[in-house]
Amino acid sequence: MDYNKKDEVYSKVVRAGKRTYFFDVKATKGRDLYITMTESKKTFVDGKEFYQKHKIFLYKEDFEKFSDGLLDVVEKIAELNATGEYKTETYQHEEITSEEVSFDDL
Repeated sequence: MDYNKKDEVYSKVVRAGKRTYFFDVKATKGRDLYITMTESKKTFVDGKEFYQKHKIFLYKEDFEKFSDGLLDVVEKIAELNATGEYKTETYQHEEITSEEVSFDDL
């Protein structure tokens, strides 16, 4: 871990069409870890390119509950897609288990 690089510990960038998602693990001065999730969306205003950004902060005491909630909705989406009532061509669900989504190491 590079402690000289401000508070950033790890970053993951996910590009998805006009949107880019940034998942950043950061540390407080007291060395507590937290996550910031940023959505950056390219837009045009009067022919000029702009990026709208929305940021969420997720603190260590909420990691497990957030992970459980996210896993639950991803599984529900897969279940709903399997009914054939919803569009599925742009979303391919891969089986995710709660063991794969863990914040215990943070």
